[in-house]
Amino acid sequence: MTLLSLKASSQGFIVLELFTSEGCSSCPPAEELLSKIPPNKQVYILEYHVDYWDRLGWKDMFSSHQFSERQYQYSQYLSSQVYTPQLVMNGTSECIGSDAAIVNRTINAALSAPAKATLNVQGTIQGGKLTVSQKNILVAVVQKRAVIQVKRGENEGRTLTHIQIVRNLHLVKGKEAIDLPSGFNTEDYEIIAMVQNPSTGEMMAASRITPSQL
Repeated sequence: MTLLSLKASSQGFIVLELFTSEGCSSCPPAEELLSKIPPNKQVYILEYHVDYWDRLGWKDMFSSHQFSERQYQYSQYLSSQVYTPQLVMNGTSECIGSDAAIVNRTINAALSAPAKATLNVQGTIQGGKLTVSQKNILVAVVQKRAVIQVKRGENEGRTLTHIQIVRNLHLVKGKEAIDLPSGFNTEDYEIIAMVQNPSTGEMMAASRITPSQL
């Protein structure tokens, strides 16, 4: 069994949610931009692979209709279009994911402002399942890296490197067991918890859950 715990600080933070697909030729530059962001414990990158590109010649193995639905929900929050690569920043603004000027400016502004909520989570990993203590939080299980050879579609013949791939996103409403991906381990994956305003989509707090082996 693995014990998990976290306590979010009051420092500024930013959650960067990139909606992407291996079938989209415009997406690799956005993923490359995010991979070059300097390490900062208050920056949380989440890469969602949508499924609406899958019918256009290449099925993305990381795609999920759940992630497409999340992007459509943001289109309601932000009165925006749905496209790839779309980057949503702290749930309050969006831009083309490869626009370095906007991304860097938004990161700097977010890190200089205090968080609007606190987050204190404990949990356990046992038998391939994650259980956390706090209610009404979003929990993302993230694979840190993958390299894929694309054989069809707009990126045919390219080898794509992905980072921070969301494999599971779950809204915890009570004491629930969340399924972890096959092969989950604390070196190649991480778990990110977030507090999000359900009415506006704004991210109020975020932190990584730190596992300690028992």
